[in-house]
Amino acid sequence: MKYFNIYRKILSVVVISLAFMGCTDEWNEHYDVSPAAQGTLWEAISSNSDLSNFARVVKACGYDTTLVSKQVFTVFAPTNANFSSAEADSIISVYNQEKAKNIKEKDNSAVKEFVQNHIALYNYSVSSSSNDSIVMMNGKYIRLTSNTFGGQQILNANAPYGNGILFTLDHKVKYFPNIFEYLGKDAELDSVAKFLYSYNKYEFDEAASVSGEIVDGKTVYLDSVVNLENEIFRRIGLLNAEDSTYWMVAPTNKAWTSLVNEYSQYFRYDNSVNKRDSLTSANARMAVLYGTVFSKSYNSDEAIQDSAMSVNAYPYLYRLSAYGSLNDKYYQYDKPFDAGGVFYGTNNVMCSNGQVMKADIWNINKKQTFFQTIRAEGETAERLDSVDKLSTQAPLKIVNVQTRNPFYGKVSRNSFSMILPAGASSNTMAVFNVPNTLSNIGYDIYLITAPVLASDTLASSDQRLPTKFRVRMSYNDENGQPINSRLWLTLQSKLETSRDKVDTFLVSSNIKIPYCSYGTTRTPQVKIILDTRVSNTEVRQGSYNRILGLDCIIFKPRED
Repeated sequence: MKYFNIYRKILSVVVISLAFMGCTDEWNEHYDVSPAAQGTLWEAISSNSDLSNFARVVKACGYDTTLVSKQVFTVFAPTNANFSSAEADSIISVYNQEKAKNIKEKDNSAVKEFVQNHIALYNYSVSSSSNDSIVMMNGKYIRLTSNTFGGQQILNANAPYGNGILFTLDHKVKYFPNIFEYLGKDAELDSVAKFLYSYNKYEFDEAASVSGEIVDGKTVYLDSVVNLENEIFRRIGLLNAEDSTYWMVAPTNKAWTSLVNEYSQYFRYDNSVNKRDSLTSANARMAVLYGTVFSKSYNSDEAIQDSAMSVNAYPYLYRLSAYGSLNDKYYQYDKPFDAGGVFYGTNNVMCSNGQVMKADIWNINKKQTFFQTIRAEGETAERLDSVDKLSTQAPLKIVNVQTRNPFYGKVSRNSFSMILPAGASSNTMAVFNVPNTLSNIGYDIYLITAPVLASDTLASSDQRLPTKFRVRMSYNDENGQPINSRLWLTLQSKLETSRDKVDTFLVSSNIKIPYCSYGTTRTPQVKIILDTRVSNTEVRQGSYNRILGLDCIIFKPRED
């Protein structure tokens, strides 16, 4: 990734350099105005009686000073004919109300939805063949043709002034919120909006800002670019990105309340977890949101009819490494438009970067999202940290199944651990962590063993003998302390492996863990303890040995 970023930066420099070399005239036209142009945009607007209502809004919002600056702009001003004094007063009133509430200037509705929706940085002139989208100061992409802007008729075009170009329109341009903005505007969605908006942060982008003069040793910026950052975007999708297209299934307040109340029980942490209540609250809400956003870049109109892949889904080729199985396809939904599908029955609202699909009835099954099968591989670091904590008499050997071995492809990830006896008369015991378990959810627990033959096709007959073993489970109490070994839950007192076979054992059904370990870096709540139960007599008789090959431990959630 590091080298890719370096390459991208070099490539960008090359592309920009070539653009300057080959398109100097076009570049100058974009950023400069005609030397013959006189006066500023604000002088032109404020002196035009047909633009008096627009001028009042611009001045009230403080953009009169912006339009006399040295920065270059293109302004699309609606005339008084269809932009009334009452409309202007209403916008000014909104500006003053939000300013009194200390709403940031960049977030002020009057500024963002009206003023900046009619002003673009740099020069944009039109010709008879013009048909393109330009970026406004609020980040919106609006279509500009030879005779329309944002679908509104252009009355006068390409009027040059000392700091830009002026257009006049017959109507104001409609503001289309993006998905993230719309969530905050719809009263039926204010629960999900409140949660998402609580993660908003604004960061100054010096590289994208337009610098001016240096005053008292500090740079004065003609245009200060402040970007909205929200860590939730990285998890579920860039809902505020104007250059992308997303669909979002958004729960109404009714659905949100019901889901959060239900999901909170699955994220119950013990008393030792710092800020456990906040963690429960956040994880329950994120469990609702994961898998609700779909990028149209990865869902064609044809493909999405059959299967909708959310931004949280892993493509088929990556499922094995992500989930441990190619059969698991979380966050991807079949027949989404059919009855009971994830899009079925939603009320769809078009936005500037896609659409919000309001859902009062929730058709996203938790078994398709966060109710996931846990596969604790016998050979992974999660296991290595816990082996022998309770016993020093369980040597382990990590085994890779070779391609020519008849068990290649029959063992998970083609590797497993062999628990070996420390001595001729010793049974073995090893402890395995099971991470990311949820609380108050019924798990069916499976254990998969691998034969010695999967390690060595030349293994002796004695090495290939079956073994007998016990399976117990430990978990932490309400204070985060492991329960006493006397209280370990015996899942199976005696299981017997098969000679030269991969065995799958259903160890227990509907086991519920009182406290979860989801999303924590602490020692997992749940441990599985395996110990062989073979007598010396059985070893001498050649009926069993004490070698146990562990492929993986599976916790499969069930929904009663």
